[in-house]
Amino acid sequence: MINYVIEKSTSEEYDLVNKSIIEYNLSKVPFTQEIAFESINKVIKGSNGEMIAGINSTLYCWNCLCIDVLWVKEEFRKDGYGSALLNEVEKAAKEKGCRLIHLDTFDFQAKEFYLKHGYEVFGVLDDCPLEHKRYYMKKNI
Repeated sequence: MINYVIEKSTSEEYDLVNKSIIEYNLSKVPFTQEIAFESINKVIKGSNGEMIAGINSTLYCWNCLCIDVLWVKEEFRKDGYGSALLNEVEKAAKEKGCRLIHLDTFDFQAKEFYLKHGYEVFGVLDDCPLEHKRYYMKKNI
């Protein structure tokens, strides 16, 4: 190994790392969607314009959807807003050719919610955070 230095990356170096792995992936498996990374993000607002729920997700490379965040303001939980957002994003993803959705959630978040919506656990990370579990879930659509 040659002499080297490890240092914090700049934003340009961060972008180069991402671009390089995307190029490598593309050389091995062709992308199956026209836009390599497409955000599918939705919010629900009350009549006063206040945001009460939102979902952030990305349809990437091979028509796979990664749900990054689904959040509902605490006083509106159990009122169906999370289900409405999830259904809307699943519908939009399916219209774009998506066949697989994946996400992660913690034991103190929404595992049971996702199970009710047809997701299944395919992996568990123990002690992340300490004394808790992080669940990796998927759904074929």
